[in-house]
Amino acid sequence: MMFRHCTAIVVSLLLGGCTTFSLNAIIPRATGDLGVVIERASGSVQLVDTSDQRAFASVSGLGDLSHASVVFSRDERFAYVFGRDGGLTKLDLLTSAIDRRVIQSGNSIGGAISQDGRRVAVSNYTPGGVRVFDSDTLDLVADIPATQLSAIDEKTGKPKQARVVGLVDAPGNRFVFSLFDSNEIWIADFSDRSTDQPVITRFEDIGRQPYDALITPDGRYYIAGLFGEDGMALLDLWHPEQGVRRILPDYGRGQQKLPVYKMPHLEGWAIAGNRAFIPAVGRHSVLVMNIDSWEQVAEIPVQGQPVFVMARPDGRQVWVNFAFPKNNSVQVIDTESLAINQTLSPGKAVLHMEFTPRGEQVWVSVRDDGKIHIYDTDTLQLDKVLSAESPSGIFFTARAHRIGL
Repeated sequence: MMFRHCTAIVVSLLLGGCTTFSLNAIIPRATGDLGVVIERASGSVQLVDTSDQRAFASVSGLGDLSHASVVFSRDERFAYVFGRDGGLTKLDLLTSAIDRRVIQSGNSIGGAISQDGRRVAVSNYTPGGVRVFDSDTLDLVADIPATQLSAIDEKTGKPKQARVVGLVDAPGNRFVFSLFDSNEIWIADFSDRSTDQPVITRFEDIGRQPYDALITPDGRYYIAGLFGEDGMALLDLWHPEQGVRRILPDYGRGQQKLPVYKMPHLEGWAIAGNRAFIPAVGRHSVLVMNIDSWEQVAEIPVQGQPVFVMARPDGRQVWVNFAFPKNNSVQVIDTESLAINQTLSPGKAVLHMEFTPRGEQVWVSVRDDGKIHIYDTDTLQLDKVLSAESPSGIFFTARAHRIGL
């Protein structure tokens, strides 16, 4: 176990005389205010303490982290890092060391941890499909090929596999994901604890080229963004028998779209109250949707193509970063007035933002400047700057207790 402080305490006792002796007061490190910062260029991560606003350790040897993401164990001790090279790394935050690591595919794009914390699932581009591992040992427990019903590989004569995107955890020990190449959404149900083989439910023709997805904070709705057409695909996980519904079918239709420099990351979509704030693909705007009717109610012009649109935990603010060439700035939206409160300029290549658990601070990675900027979300003033090597994703342990993150 890792200990935060060792302090010598001198205790004086009067036992028929004066006796002095020393004790070491050992205070274990708690995990609730810890986090992981991805250093994408070096295959390393920084472990950070959000209360002290500092990095306390660096761990290397995690492979290709150019598109890395992280989930946490239920007790917040372990971080599971998903690398682009197919690596799955289990990182011990208390010992600041790699606990286990496996190379499970040729090219992976993210992952999720089950509701009960027993399984870690990884979505793959190469060879496609989803692989599921025991969260303790990282032993493979299930392999789910994302087979396309009508596509045959000419070399092998077998059905082709699709690239899997938008993998999230859902209540009931389910994983939900989308198949980019075959226009499908699948549910893998692991609720039967007597077996590691899931029940698969397939939804076909959900829209062209789903490229990413989110699940609402209550775990009810899974929403996939569509790259190949306007609109999105909505699946009600309380009533999957109703199938997939198209929403916002006309957004952007008839308008001149811009080249897409970077696809939005939809797990960062902001849900604030009964409204969703959504990055519009290929446009300089954030769409506002009523989640009771799933209809668009507003459109907020912003200065560039949004990538992450993230809500402060209380839903009072939404922070937006952008694709090139506006990727040196962040805009803050007031969710009541739908007005832009302020435009901040942290530096070159702002890649990711992460709020502290109660939202008093937001940490912003500035890749090309090698910095992490920490802002006070009330005053919008810069609190502190930390150094990091090409930082990208920032992930705090509070995610362990949230659905879909």
